[in-house]
Amino acid sequence: MRHTLPQSHQFYVTAPQPCPYLPGKVERKLFTALQGDGARHLNDVLSHQGFRRSQNVLYRPSCAGCAACLSARIVVRDFAPSRSQRRVMNRNAHLERVARSPWATEAQYHLFRRYLDARHATGGMADMDMGEFAAMIEESPVRSRVIEYYARRDGSAARDLVAVCLTDILSDGVSMVYSFFEPDLARESLGSYIILDHVAIAAESGLPHVYLGYW
Repeated sequence: MRHTLPQSHQFYVTAPQPCPYLPGKVERKLFTALQGDGARHLNDVLSHQGFRRSQNVLYRPSCAGCAACLSARIVVRDFAPSRSQRRVMNRNAHLERVARSPWATEAQYHLFRRYLDARHATGGMADMDMGEFAAMIEESPVRSRVIEYYARRDGSAARDLVAVCLTDILSDGVSMVYSFFEPDLARESLGSYIILDHVAIAAESGLPHVYLGYW
């Protein structure tokens, strides 16, 4: 389907740089600023066209001769979990979900650092400090929430933060901007669980879609 970009906004294209996903390829991104009174509407419109948000910027791949990155979303009413997905849901049913305003905490940042060090030690975010992390979480011109997941310790009222997702609320769904989780709990499949729980969040809110990002 061919989309028309809003004429009221200026769009730019980044310079070519090495693709982080496909060896020997280069990537470029089409982007525009997300600001002002129309930010929420613009985020809705461009999310429908495959754009993603990073702080106050909306972007999508714009690579010559390559369309490998596909924007993915789940249609909530059509979603039926597989047997393995039901096992993931059951395995994590004890987790407590807490939705907060987009405000960064030290607990989130320490979890974020453990996740990056274990999963993406050489990625573009590897050197992100607390200030940059706070900007990622808090600099949102649209309606956003931080969804935290806690596990209670055995025989104790204390609980541990094990997963976090920065989530935008769109007119027709929830958009998972960025998520991270405790890398030492790999067997719990927390990444999959966050997605499955966002399907539940969308259903509870009467929203038809979950926007996942690029596949």
